[in-house]
Amino acid sequence: MAKKKDPQEGAKKVNNPNVMGLRPEVLEQPITETLELNYMPYAMSVIVSRAIPEIDGFKPSHRKLLYTMYQMHLLGGARTKSANVVGQTMKLNPHGDAAIYDTMVRLSRGYGALLHPLVDSKGNFGKVYSRDMAWAASRYTEVRLDPICAELFRDIDQDTVDFVDNYDGSMQEPTLLPTTFPNVLVSANQGIAVGMASNLCGFNLAEVCDAAAAFLKDPKVNLMEYLKAPDFPTGGELLYDEAALRQIYDTGRGSFQVRARWRYLKSENLIEVYEIPYTTTVEAIMDKVAELIKAGKIREIADMRDETDLNGLKITIDLKRGTDPDKLMAKLFKSTTLQDACSCNFNILIAGMPRVMSVGEILEEWTAWRMDGVRRRTYFVMKKKQEKLHLLKGLKKILLDIDRAIKIIRETEEDAEVVPNLMIGFGIDNIQAEYVADIKLRNINKEYILKRIEEVAGLEEEIADLQDIVNNPGRIKKIIATELAAVKKKYATPRRTEIVYDYQAAGAEAEEDETPDYAVHVFCSKEGYFKKITPQSLRMSSEQKYKEGDGPWLYWEGSNRDMLLVFTDQQQCYKASLSEFDDAKASVLGDFLPTKLGMDPGEGFVWACLTSDYSGHLLFFFENGKVARVELAAYQTQTKRRKLTGAYSDKSPLAAALHIKEDLEVAVTSTEGRCLVFHTAALSPKTTRSTQGVNVMNLKPRWKVEKAAPLADTTVVNPARYRARSLPAAGALLKEEDRGEEQISLL
Repeated sequence: MAKKKDPQEGAKKVNNPNVMGLRPEVLEQPITETLELNYMPYAMSVIVSRAIPEIDGFKPSHRKLLYTMYQMHLLGGARTKSANVVGQTMKLNPHGDAAIYDTMVRLSRGYGALLHPLVDSKGNFGKVYSRDMAWAASRYTEVRLDPICAELFRDIDQDTVDFVDNYDGSMQEPTLLPTTFPNVLVSANQGIAVGMASNLCGFNLAEVCDAAAAFLKDPKVNLMEYLKAPDFPTGGELLYDEAALRQIYDTGRGSFQVRARWRYLKSENLIEVYEIPYTTTVEAIMDKVAELIKAGKIREIADMRDETDLNGLKITIDLKRGTDPDKLMAKLFKSTTLQDACSCNFNILIAGMPRVMSVGEILEEWTAWRMDGVRRRTYFVMKKKQEKLHLLKGLKKILLDIDRAIKIIRETEEDAEVVPNLMIGFGIDNIQAEYVADIKLRNINKEYILKRIEEVAGLEEEIADLQDIVNNPGRIKKIIATELAAVKKKYATPRRTEIVYDYQAAGAEAEEDETPDYAVHVFCSKEGYFKKITPQSLRMSSEQKYKEGDGPWLYWEGSNRDMLLVFTDQQQCYKASLSEFDDAKASVLGDFLPTKLGMDPGEGFVWACLTSDYSGHLLFFFENGKVARVELAAYQTQTKRRKLTGAYSDKSPLAAALHIKEDLEVAVTSTEGRCLVFHTAALSPKTTRSTQGVNVMNLKPRWKVEKAAPLADTTVVNPARYRARSLPAAGALLKEEDRGEEQISLL
């Protein structure tokens, strides 16, 4: 009887021969087990130990670097070469010198990525607003801790935070830094882990301290009264949107708009941009403007150059004669990252678990953590004073008979017996006896001992006060509020990012669409030749010209401002405004859409539609008999995207497509010669563009859907014969009178 295989057996051995002989035995492992044993620990390590910041506002790499510099006495001391710091940091962070130096650069004053830099740097550290400005090597630059770091390490030696062993157990490092202010809201931080990310924007230090102090008094306080809006070291103008900011404050996720600051020099007819959004770079802006100029979308610029120097960022734009600078900047704000969206994702590690938190929840967690740190610090100081009081109480007993104490010490023959004899002689414990035995001979006098004993009463009062602080959360909150006020007074700086409240009224006039609005007739041939013709031109000559083998297919009447959506055989959609096409005549072939729209090599045109407001629905008829109804609004984007992938399903070839404004009856014909008439109200609209749709027409294996069109545009004279009572249905064979001489149009 064959041996039954053990179902619990997780792996089996396999011999896999190759040309050189037999390979060693290989273990086969189920993929689920591989993920659990190998991938999950890696993913958790990235999330917990690298990419996501904790409540003190730091990732492990930041914390290890700063603590190393603190241990090197670089807080208040002279600068040292960056290479020295990098080398010492590798005792805590063994990930290579390049990664450590990159971390240092981002924290430095020279790089300018933080509102309050933590590293006081000297030398070339690049710039956050430049993509190409590289920083110097670590052997050339010098660093030390910025004075504000005193608030990061305050009382770190008084048991305010836990310490753990480093990677090789040779030294210890703090798990968190005892920041006296909510640094997590002040220092901007980004991180990408496995399956999640974090993006913390910075806020003004003064506003954060005020908000934290108000939260300590009343956790239900309206934080937007104190925390006006994010602040960035690169300045710029924040377009105030209360709803968007409230969403960020309440959920921890959202975005807001920041735009560049500029000035117009009339005497030289040029624009100077001197502050840009935090999320972009000078090079990205200049590349995009050059692209717009090359495409002919901006014609007002004569020259553009980067004039950034030691005085700071400056992009200079020379204008052509007669250019309106306000209208030009409105165009640039709309088309480039001179106005950009800043996204927020307040994902923070709390007790080793990532959490997306609101601003209120962040302050709640920080307050609880900071209160525990102050309590631990107070308890540490209290224990030290209790130990001192205990020694002084032993000294007080010695005061009763100093001569006797001297006699005991003098008459004791062995050194080891001194402490036990003092304990027996005066009724004191070992610690007190050790203290008395170590007093210098010159200090064994009543004056010295009396002065020491006078401290007892003061110590007892201090200990009682400290004990009250430990037991009283209200007093701890007052201490934290006092520290916040001190931090604000010493380190706060004015806002760098200006808040613009009335930008909508001012921007509406500047951003008026200058595209000419006039009626046009639009023609598209079967092969994708496109013509936009004015009514006047069409009246003069209406005979259309086509290539041999090509012919008319799609036709619309619309406006020059309408949007054209072109669908390809690669399930992509290209979007373009009719204003981008030149007015043509009926006697020309027109623009070839694959070339005009810059389609991918080998990509072909299959269908197109025209819209002014993205209203209505698209019906996609697939050869397998399925029909997808997609809201046209699904193709509308906030940004000026030119190409959308996944425009429709790729599970079956596309047989036909329709753009409908309201529900109507549609006739679908198969290659078998069957016709099915149904009402589009039976189809549920979807917002997902790539939906496979629902089965409408049942087909035999060798047949497929051939055509589809509104019933009113077909030659069917007896529609009742082909109407379906329910879907899906097979339809009925077309009768001769319903076939007509012309084929069903796809319009």
